[in-house]
Amino acid sequence: MDDVEGMGLLKMDFLGLRTLTVIHNTVQMIKDNRGVEIDSNNLPLDDAPTYRLLSEARTTGIFQFESRGMREILKRLQPSRFEDLIAMNALYRPGPIQGGMIDDFVARRHGKVKIRYEVPELEEILRETYGVIVYQEQVMQIASKLAGFSLGEADLLRRAMGKKKKKVMRGQKKIFLAGCRERGVDPKKAQKIYDLIEQFAGYGFNKSHSTAYAILAYQTAYLKSHYPVQFMAALLTSETSNTDKMVQYLNECRDVDIRVLPPNINSGTLHFSARGESIQFGLAAIRNVGEAAIRSILACRDEVKTFTSFSQFLEHVDLRTLNKRVLEALIKSGAFDALNRSRKGLLENLDRSIERAQKAQKDRLSGQLNLFQQSMGPVAAAAPESEPEVEWPDPLKWRYEKEALGHYVTGHPLKGYQAELARFSDIKAREISEETEGRELSIGGLITEVKRLTTRKGDAMATFVLEDLSGSVEVLVWPKAYRRCQSLLESAPPVLLRGRCESDVRGKMRILCSDLVPLDGLWNGAVQYAEITIPLPSLDDDKVTGLHDVVSRHPGKCPLQFELVEKESYRIRLIPVQELAVNPVPSFVTAVEDLFGKSAVTLYT
Repeated sequence: MDDVEGMGLLKMDFLGLRTLTVIHNTVQMIKDNRGVEIDSNNLPLDDAPTYRLLSEARTTGIFQFESRGMREILKRLQPSRFEDLIAMNALYRPGPIQGGMIDDFVARRHGKVKIRYEVPELEEILRETYGVIVYQEQVMQIASKLAGFSLGEADLLRRAMGKKKKKVMRGQKKIFLAGCRERGVDPKKAQKIYDLIEQFAGYGFNKSHSTAYAILAYQTAYLKSHYPVQFMAALLTSETSNTDKMVQYLNECRDVDIRVLPPNINSGTLHFSARGESIQFGLAAIRNVGEAAIRSILACRDEVKTFTSFSQFLEHVDLRTLNKRVLEALIKSGAFDALNRSRKGLLENLDRSIERAQKAQKDRLSGQLNLFQQSMGPVAAAAPESEPEVEWPDPLKWRYEKEALGHYVTGHPLKGYQAELARFSDIKAREISEETEGRELSIGGLITEVKRLTTRKGDAMATFVLEDLSGSVEVLVWPKAYRRCQSLLESAPPVLLRGRCESDVRGKMRILCSDLVPLDGLWNGAVQYAEITIPLPSLDDDKVTGLHDVVSRHPGKCPLQFELVEKESYRIRLIPVQELAVNPVPSFVTAVEDLFGKSAVTLYT
C-alpha cells in the first residue's frame, strides 16, 4: 500500500460488514410485515427513542456499541446528539482510554469541567467535542486556521504526529509557530496550542471513518428502538452459524419480552422472520439440514399449502433431498410439533414412516393410486398415524433440541435454578472479557464438552465448557482441582464454579477452576457453609433488633460474621459470638436483605 501511495495512486480500503445486510433485511421485513417503507439513509438524527436506547446502553446488536466497556461509557455520557456518537467511535480505543481522554470528554459533556479555548478561533473547531481534540481533521483545521497551512501541508503535520516522526515534527513546529506569529497569535499561546496538538494528535482518529461508523450505529439503534422484532429477526439470521452470538441474541429477545417461536414446518421460512410481536425460528438455522433441503420443503409446502400430518409430509417432499439425518434433525428441533405428534414417537417410528412414504411415492409415480387418494386428491391427508403419545422427559427433549439448534429454545435445564444463580453467581458468561482478567469469580452453569487430559507427569486434568443462560466460557481444571471435582465432571449436574479469569495463549478468555459445587445443594443443606458475612451499614437499634429476630427464627450450624461499614473504604470486623449460628435457607437471606438491602448477605462454602 505504501508503494501505491508513493506512486501517487489513490488507495481505497473496502470493508465488508454484515451490519449492512442486517439493516437491509430489517427494512425489507418492516415493509413486508407493517407496510412501512423505511429509508435507512435518511433517518431523523434527533430521534429521542434512539438516544434513550443508547443512553440506557440497551445496545445488544448495535454496531460498534455492543461491548461492555462501551455500554458503561454510554451510560455515563448520555448521548443526545449525533456528534456524541461520532466522538465515541473515535475515542473508544486503547490510547484515548488509557490517556484519560474519555473521562475528560464525559466530564466536559456534563459541565463538570469548564471548557476553555486558548484563542477564540479554536471554539468553532472544537465546540462539537467540548474543547477536546479528537479528530485528525481538527488538527488540520487548527494548523490551517491559526498558522496558514494549506490542507496538503496540514496533512503532512497530521501524518508526522500520527506516526511520531520526530524529525519532521520539529520542522513542522517551526513552520506552525512562524505562521501563528504572522497572524497575530500570541507566541506563548501558539506554543501551548502546538503542545496540545502534539499531545492529542497521536490519539487522533479520522472523523470521516468515525462518522460512517456512527451512521451505521445510529441506523441499527433506530431500527431496534422502533422495530425491535424485525431488527432482532434480521440480527439472528445474520449470526446463524455463530452459537455464542445466537445465544446472546436469543437472551436479548427474552429480556425485552420478544417471544422466539420454535421451528415450525408449516409457518417457518428459510430465515428468522417476524410473526406479529414474535419471531419465528428460521428453518435454515437447524443443524444438519442445509438450505437446499429447506428450499425443497418450502417449494412442496407452496403446492400443498399446509402439511396436515407427518406421513403426508413424507409422501410429498423429495426424500432424495431429505435423508434420514435431515429428518432426525427436524424432529429433534421441534419443527413437527405443529402436527400434534410427540418428538419421541416420530423418531422411534421414523424408519417405518420413511418406508411407507417411499412406497406411496413409488405407487403414485407408477399410477397405482388407491381409492382414498383418488377421492381426496393429491394433497389429501394420509391414513391416521398410530404412535405412542409419550414424549421425552423435558431434560432429554431439551438436550436433543440443543443438539439440533445449537442452543435451547423451548426450555433450559437452568430454568429451575434462577434463585441459586441470582444469589451465588457474580457474573454471566457473556460478561467475561479482558476487563475481568485476573478476577476471582463465581459462575453457575452446565458442564459440557468435557475433555480429559494428562500432564507430562501423568496427572489427570481436564477442560470443559461451562454454559449458562447467557452464553458459554472455556474452563481449565488443573490436577489438584480435578481430583476434587472429578465426580462432578463425570455426572455433570448444574454447578457453581469458582475460579480465576485469565486469557490463554490465543488471547481468549477462560476460567481456571478452583472448585465446583452442585447447584442442587446450595439451598437444601447438602452444602455445608463455613460462614455468613453481613455488612452492617450502622448500629441502628431497630435493624440490630430485627436481625436478632431473624437469627432466632433460623437456628443452625453456620456461624455469622459481621462487618461494620462506616465508609466504603473503611471496615471494622466484629468477631462473632460462638453460639450465633443459623440455617442459611432462602427465607433467612430474604429476611436479612429486607433489613439491610439486596445482596447484603455473603455466603461462603
